[in-house]
Amino acid sequence: MNIFLKRNLKLFFRDRSAVFFSLLAVFIIVALYAVFLGDVWLPDSMQGLENVDFLMNSWLISGLLTVTSVTTTMGAFGVLIDDKVKKIDKDFYSSPIKKSNLTKGYLGSALLIGIIMSLVTFGVSEAYIVLNGGHCIDFSSALKTILLIFLTSTANTSLMCFIVSFFKSHHAFSTAGTVIGTLIGFLTGIYLPIGNLPESVQTVIKVFPVSHGAALFRQVLMEDPLDISFHGIETKYLSEFKEYMGITYSFGDHVVSPFTSILILVGTSVIFYGLSVLNLSRKSVRTS
Repeated sequence: MNIFLKRNLKLFFRDRSAVFFSLLAVFIIVALYAVFLGDVWLPDSMQGLENVDFLMNSWLISGLLTVTSVTTTMGAFGVLIDDKVKKIDKDFYSSPIKKSNLTKGYLGSALLIGIIMSLVTFGVSEAYIVLNGGHCIDFSSALKTILLIFLTSTANTSLMCFIVSFFKSHHAFSTAGTVIGTLIGFLTGIYLPIGNLPESVQTVIKVFPVSHGAALFRQVLMEDPLDISFHGIETKYLSEFKEYMGITYSFGDHVVSPFTSILILVGTSVIFYGLSVLNLSRKSVRTS
């Protein structure tokens, strides 16, 4: 399986266009933020906050890490689609290798790609924050962020694999990639803060597993910026800001805890991993 996993990694990183398009949604978000939106995301009542650039850049980067873990794992499964289209998968399935190991190889390579690209995004983003007057993240927060990268990449790998397992052509795969790349910005509350959206849309975002990854990233990466910007300000305004910007989610008076969000991501990983293995194994039996 290790050889198969390495083969998938090499095929992905060798294809520069695949790497670029897997990050296209990230580039679009950065461009929108730099050229059009900027402080528009910030409520009017919060425009006078101290160190607002540090605060909003940390908010943006939290979203970018979430989007990266989705789009890069989705792009990594292009190898799986390519193998289907070229009938290479039939050679694999007729070999002595267990079908479950082949599925694990596709999942494992996509997971590693998601982790690698997310870590690169995290490193570049932190350098950007420091160069723009922000503070370097402390060791404890950096460790939490890295662990969250592993968790969100695992959940999104399982989810994307399940979706991709239904596709048999490059056209269907690329169309789905475009749709997901567009929707993910809204579903994670990056194009518009969740507080700007109708209640029905907010509910969809709150039950969408990927959104909980974004909330967890924000809670970690925005901890110091929030302490600085809201120092000396009444606690109720901080709570309102967190709810408005999607740092915390609530249903009625119940605020979703970080532990609950982690359980949602773990559950997503387990459920969709099982469904992906089942679906791919079932399809491989049909093609054998």
